[in-house]
Amino acid sequence: MLDLAEDYNAGLQPNPYNFKKSRHLSSNNLAEIDEDFHDYKKLFTGNRDFVARKTKEDPEYFTRLVNTQTPKYVLIGCSDSRVPPDQLTNTNPGEIFIHRNVANLVVNTDNNIMSVLQYAIEVLKVKHVIVMGHYGCGGVKASMEHQPHGLIDKWLRNIKDVQRLHWDELNSIDDPEQRWRRLVELNVREQALNVCKTRIVQQAWEKGFNVHVHAWVYELATGHIKDLEILEKDWLDIKPIYELDCTEE
Repeated sequence: MLDLAEDYNAGLQPNPYNFKKSRHLSSNNLAEIDEDFHDYKKLFTGNRDFVARKTKEDPEYFTRLVNTQTPKYVLIGCSDSRVPPDQLTNTNPGEIFIHRNVANLVVNTDNNIMSVLQYAIEVLKVKHVIVMGHYGCGGVKASMEHQPHGLIDKWLRNIKDVQRLHWDELNSIDDPEQRWRRLVELNVREQALNVCKTRIVQQAWEKGFNVHVHAWVYELATGHIKDLEILEKDWLDIKPIYELDCTEE
């Protein structure tokens, strides 16, 4: 696949022949592969169009980006292809430091997200940590089901724990759609609280660095983002349990 990208960067048309020649494929398979690579090439065409448009608007656009990364925000969002954080907030490259995973989880044993959070706060000095979920989240819905889904069940167990914490409320909602929507909100809330539980954030607070944690939900049907505006009170309620002594010796 990388060879195809190199061919395109060199001004050549990617050719799937090398991929096909070592396989015994039917005509239907060959036609499908040709269509797949046609779709693949659209990404490079889109890239060239993007560069041309941006440089026409601002000849120094990419030059400035090379040595500049000063985001004020780090956003932890869902991997869902319908939820692109920069487009939804109308921000430019360099303005939001972004981490995405299935169902926007903040898991303390996940070195990936912990590294992102540490780098964002300690190196990039972001002021706002945002956890953004979205209604219609497939990961949240899968966590509400009882059939196995494979490896991802290990990940979704974290959302089942959210259900356990709020079981009485969720179980009182008869409409499955509304129960799903409410779990999306509760999951975002709990993941934002998980951000507060980290030593990374608490140490920043101890040092007097203003880090603000937010919980957002995005509505696919309207394009609007809602700030749940609940975090400060919720954190104070559990602070006696999760507060760490981060004073430096």
